[in-house]
Amino acid sequence: MQYRVQNNCENVNWDTVCCLLKEAGLATRTVALIQKAFTNSYCVAFVFDNALLVGVGRAISDGAYQAAIYDIAVLPSYQGKKLGKLIVDDLHRNLQGFNVILYASPGKEEFYCKLGYSKMITGMAKFNNESVMREKRFIE
Repeated sequence: MQYRVQNNCENVNWDTVCCLLKEAGLATRTVALIQKAFTNSYCVAFVFDNALLVGVGRAISDGAYQAAIYDIAVLPSYQGKKLGKLIVDDLHRNLQGFNVILYASPGKEEFYCKLGYSKMITGMAKFNNESVMREKRFIE
């Protein structure tokens, strides 16, 4: 199957992005906040099957040597079709030469290990919603 990757935010339906993130089990935020996060990102990837948005991802960066990948999400009915890898690989093309970190949803770490990522020993986080992130097992 041929998928189309779009690397800009032009003509993106933000309600659809919000629904996709929710269906994929990622944190839910307002449509306006999701739009702001993606439009302010260093690079983005939106994957379409014809006109249907089936996957998203984004990265932030200082543009010099550090970057972080966020919001990798694929519709559940499209998972297992290598779209997550397609999104991460597409973002990496724009992050060459950068150190890259990412958040993996609990249980998805092995997926990212297969893409060359390693678990961090010294990674730290400070979340606004600490109790929720602790409950979801993002932090100890």
